[in-house]
Amino acid sequence: MPFGNTHNKFKLNYKPEEEYPDLSKHNNHMAKALTFDIYKKLRDKETPSGFTLDDVIQTGVDNPGHPFIMTVGCVAGDEESYVVFKELFDPIIQDRHGGYKPTDKHKTDLNHENLKGGDDLDPHYVLSSRVRTGRSIKGYTLPPHCSRGERRAVEKLSVEALNSLTGEFKGKYYPLKSMTEQEQQQLIDDHFLFDKPVSPLLLASGMARDWPDARGIWHNDNKSFLVWVNEEDHLRVISMEKGGNMKEVFRRFCVGLQKIEEIFKKAGHPFMWNEHLGYVLTCPSNLGTGLRGGVHVKLAHLSKHPKFEEILKRLRLQKRGTGGVDTAAVGSVFDVSNADRLGSSEVEQVQLVVDGVKLMVEMEKKLEKGQSIDDMIPAQK
Repeated sequence: MPFGNTHNKFKLNYKPEEEYPDLSKHNNHMAKALTFDIYKKLRDKETPSGFTLDDVIQTGVDNPGHPFIMTVGCVAGDEESYVVFKELFDPIIQDRHGGYKPTDKHKTDLNHENLKGGDDLDPHYVLSSRVRTGRSIKGYTLPPHCSRGERRAVEKLSVEALNSLTGEFKGKYYPLKSMTEQEQQQLIDDHFLFDKPVSPLLLASGMARDWPDARGIWHNDNKSFLVWVNEEDHLRVISMEKGGNMKEVFRRFCVGLQKIEEIFKKAGHPFMWNEHLGYVLTCPSNLGTGLRGGVHVKLAHLSKHPKFEEILKRLRLQKRGTGGVDTAAVGSVFDVSNADRLGSSEVEQVQLVVDGVKLMVEMEKKLEKGQSIDDMIPAQK
């Protein structure tokens, strides 16, 4: 098993019906899309790097579903996965991204000056702001499939690129395997450190192989711009700060990201991107912008309002607990972020967060005074 979990040519000795997975108790996008006919047609195909249909679907076979959210149930192992297994990925992408069709084109806009407002979110309610995305480096296979040598090459290239940044982006790389206890504790206290994946979704897709080899965290001296190397994606880029100045967080995000991409391009390894899928990432849920712009916001009254869920939906926003995807809110503080990734640009997605959070804070203030918010409930965006 040099790469994926199911890289086994002997399976072709068995008929497709003998190999077809039992998905009868499954609730994920892959299980909805994978018919026997698609399985039969694609199961002996592989990408140039050797990623197979069974590698694509393994995480969704091993993890039937999720109590709170519908999981995707599949991953890409390289850039070509989305082409070779198009007949499976297309319906999954369409289902997951609100009807995004195989003929649709994605738009990218990383010009931070196109964002309107965002520097005036009330810090009494908005405790922190962050924007994150993933990037895949052309010429290498993705984390579910890469070899040890490849992963180390991605790390080397990334560290060279990041260490050449100057000014506000000057920083340092911390490899996971050689971190001191103090460095680890400091990064945990700063909410920076990613630990060995424990999520069965990540483990089943093969992302945690050889942990912690060639994984690490780079951040600038101000600790406001950080990059995870070789976690779920080659790179996870995050801009963050306390308070409600989303405009500044987004500016730093766009400028830093474009500086990094320029360096990778010069090294002959641009980021994976195409006009249909936008930025190509490991999980189909992150295609497009890969962007999650979010704030930690206090909504003690609004969160108890019977229309809270509907308001979020109309604003095209989603909420999580502040500890991540499966957690509950702590003391009425929610992590509120954009729901969309594919089909709209980075600027448009962050604009929805800025405008939507501003409106929800105004609603919260009205509810504190015992006033009605019925006239403030927005139309569907």
